[in-house]
This record gives sequence, structure tokens and C-alpha cells, in this order.
Amino acid sequence: MMIVLSALGVGLAAGLVGTVAMTVSETLEMRATSREPSTVPGQVGTKLLGRSGDPDSPKRLNTPVHWAHGITLGGLRGLLGLTALGPVLATVVHYGAVWGGDALLYRSLGIAAWPWQWKRQELLADLFHKGVYAVVTSVTFELLWAAGN
Repeated sequence: MMIVLSALGVGLAAGLVGTVAMTVSETLEMRATSREPSTVPGQVGTKLLGRSGDPDSPKRLNTPVHWAHGITLGGLRGLLGLTALGPVLATVVHYGAVWGGDALLYRSLGIAAWPWQWKRQELLADLFHKGVYAVVTSVTFELLWAAGN
């Protein structure tokens, strides 16, 4: 049980680092392309918390949900580190779970269309930034896990 909790904790720390990396990559991309920041995290938080009647809720929840989501999904990467997948395959599975899970969540909440209906640039940006997140989270997890064991 302790190894599971340990992997989960290291994964959460790795998720924090991955979220920092994703936030930096998004910020740089938005500056380069003049794209407006996404409000999807705030919309997700608003829907999940049942605050649809509050017009300020998406803006207020955007940053906290972004960070909570990224950190929490790092826990999943930590748990994947306990499987026989190995680092590369665990990264691929984590990326698929993060990106696919988000796309399914956005669609099921009525926030976004299916990914194949997104604008090309929007899809590429989302795939790229979540890739940055998954790779940085995985590398961080592996380094922290090796240092602790």
C-alpha cells in the first residue's frame, strides 16, 4: 500500500511540473499566434460544480481548474509507473488518457464538439500542449522515482 501512495505522491509532484511546462508552452504559443487563452478549464469547473447560472464562474475557475486538473492527472502517471509498461509506453498511455479523456469530457459536458470537428490549429495546439505535459510529467516522475528508490 505504501508503494502505491508513494507513486501517487511522486506522480502529483510530477503533474505539477508538467502543468508548469504546459502553461509555459501555451503562453509562448499564444504570444506567437495571438491566440486568446482557453476558457475550457473554467467551463468544465462551472459545469461540474453546477454553477452555470453564474456568468463570472468560468473566468474565476479557469486557472484553479487548469492547475488542479494537471496536478491530479500526474497521479495517474504515478500509478502507471507501478505497472509493467515501462517509461515510454507509460508516457504514451498517459498522453492518450489525458488527451482522450479531456476530449470526451469536453464533449460530454457540451463544451466542445468532437475533436475531428475542431479547427485544425485548435486541434494541433491541444495535441501539442498536452504532449508537452505528458512528456514532462513522465520524465519528472521517472527522475523523482529513481531518486527516491
